[in-house]
Amino acid sequence: MDGPTNQQGPPPAMAEKPAVDAGRLWGGGLATAVVAALVALVGVLIARGVFDVALLARNTEGAFGDSSTTAYVVTAALAAIIATLILQILVALTPQPLGFFSWIIGLTTLIFAVVPFTTDAKPATQWATALINLAVGLVIVILLPQIGYSALQPRTEQRTQPRT
Repeated sequence: MDGPTNQQGPPPAMAEKPAVDAGRLWGGGLATAVVAALVALVGVLIARGVFDVALLARNTEGAFGDSSTTAYVVTAALAAIIATLILQILVALTPQPLGFFSWIIGLTTLIFAVVPFTTDAKPATQWATALINLAVGLVIVILLPQIGYSALQPRTEQRTQPRT
């Protein structure tokens, strides 16, 4: 005998990749985008309205701010959409896609939480921006892997049922 034989089939890395329910993945990605945008908006309202931090605009602009607030909220939503695309690509091309996704988005979140401290903004503005960025990133890194997991289907479930 040359060595032990594998009676259990191919190793997990060589097993057939599961199918992805793209509708479920992108539906969840869009829902995550809405949640991320709302988290960003709530963060801005708390920073500006409760703590009187001049975030994204002068304080004379009120609790909501100006058009830069809208751009910030839309950017949070776009981040979730881009993360959904990254997740779909990872599912198609990599082993352990949810693990890689969590690392990529987790580290990206950390970057965006640190960036405000590299500016010359006031410390209160730096902290408020960092905390909002962190909250948006946490929404994405917590929700999308769960959605990705629920969108994965074994290939056997994808086969059509015979007509009777």
